[in-house]
Amino acid sequence: MTSYETLTLARHGDHVDVVTLTRPEARNALNTQMGLDLCSLFEGYQLDHCGARCIVLTGDGDKAFCAGGDLKQRLGMTDEEWTAQHLVFERMARAIIACPIPIIAAVNGAAFGGGCEIAACCDFIYAADTARFAQTEVKLGIIPGAGGTQNLPRAMGTRRATEVILTGGTFDAAQAHEWGLVNRVLPGAELMQAALDVAHRIAANAPLAVNQAKQSIRKGVNMSLSDGLSFEIEAYYRLIHTQDRHEGTAAFNEKRPPKFEGK
Repeated sequence: MTSYETLTLARHGDHVDVVTLTRPEARNALNTQMGLDLCSLFEGYQLDHCGARCIVLTGDGDKAFCAGGDLKQRLGMTDEEWTAQHLVFERMARAIIACPIPIIAAVNGAAFGGGCEIAACCDFIYAADTARFAQTEVKLGIIPGAGGTQNLPRAMGTRRATEVILTGGTFDAAQAHEWGLVNRVLPGAELMQAALDVAHRIAANAPLAVNQAKQSIRKGVNMSLSDGLSFEIEAYYRLIHTQDRHEGTAAFNEKRPPKFEGK
């Protein structure tokens, strides 16, 4: 696997990749290099899945998933330098969202600012019971710029997301779960195993079908119901002639586990 300065990659089993944000000395804060590394990684997945069928994204340690943008690096930046860095972060967010492989965020601690946005770019979130979330950008004279104003309203509703973003306040994992941002809250010691368990369940399914289902959900949620139904049917018909579709039906009738190959 490719090595990165700010990320640690590990293959768990045959088809699950664990990606860890690895800047523990800075609470895994998002600096330019991490943005570039995330761009490279997730744009790479668009070109070659490399056998991965599900991804778990987490942070190093038990204190922070990602503490947000690295303000120490940003201190003294010119407007031009700030803009150039943010272009990297914009591309990073789009790369995560566009990744055809399902991504589970395992939020192990603080997910503030850009860290909250990275988690929200993933397909769904599991969180440790000690995790905390916030979109603090308005306290710095900016707004969320890596998907926060778009992904949070889609996850928790417009009114709740508006309150969260305009106050810049912190909310805990239980609130994030109640509001729809987080799928499950677990004790910290159980978080990664739970995320890996569901990742392996996803990876055991037909990968082409999983990819098409993900794209149908992602695209369809921004369409009218009629257009979304049309997109869904197009995705459905792409799968009829696949080997995996034939294998799934045969395995069911033969009462055996299917052997999906992504073909």
